[in-house]
Amino acid sequence: MELPLISIITVTFQAQSLIHDTVISVSEQTYPHIQHVLVDGGSKDQTVEIARLIIRPNHIIISERDHGLYDAMNKGLAISNGEYVLFLNAGDKFHRPDVLASMFALQPGADCYYGPTTIIDEKGQFIAMRRHTPPKNLHWKSFTMGMCVSHQSILMRKKHAVNFDLQYKIAADIDWSIRSLKNTSTTAFCNFPISDFMVGGVSSNRRWQGLKERFKIMIAHYGLPITIWSHVKIAVRFGIQKIRARSMD
Repeated sequence: MELPLISIITVTFQAQSLIHDTVISVSEQTYPHIQHVLVDGGSKDQTVEIARLIIRPNHIIISERDHGLYDAMNKGLAISNGEYVLFLNAGDKFHRPDVLASMFALQPGADCYYGPTTIIDEKGQFIAMRRHTPPKNLHWKSFTMGMCVSHQSILMRKKHAVNFDLQYKIAADIDWSIRSLKNTSTTAFCNFPISDFMVGGVSSNRRWQGLKERFKIMIAHYGLPITIWSHVKIAVRFGIQKIRARSMD
């Protein structure tokens, strides 16, 4: 089977300290058919200049004002030409150079490929595996317990990828994952880390806003009873983890 074009979409703003490693990570992929689409929000620092030194001329770089992260992601989705898309934002990286090649070697032609995510610090050092372990059989109903797969570790066939809903400012990625998966027929679990996600500080206000958005999203897709029951289970699981952590101190 002829290998399809993959569009890697990177959204940036004032990211001169982060963009180098992300772009290098994409350029080092052994997979031969990649289009890198960089959507910058009009940075005044050296973000775009650094990217242009590395990204090949046949790839796409735009820099203009936008209406936030998810608006920029929608722009990238609109101008990308790949049969598949993956969102890898500034600071994030592919876990290893053969990630994309390994996906298609595992199972050619799936609608969606996904796998685990590692957490790294601002120096690119490994912290831990992401707490949520992706299910072996991913389905749109898999997200009743939260973001079970990081969107940086989801490769989606473009014709199934929906636009991000701009009413959500923090949790639109879980809504995007659910709605996109509703369009798919086949998914392929990759038993190796796909991406390294750079953890950043989130204020308590934004964390609370994110929780409220997620609750609204889950009600929209799963209904109120299932959403309440899922959050009860999440709270119990969190309490058990806290107790275990204290007992180990």
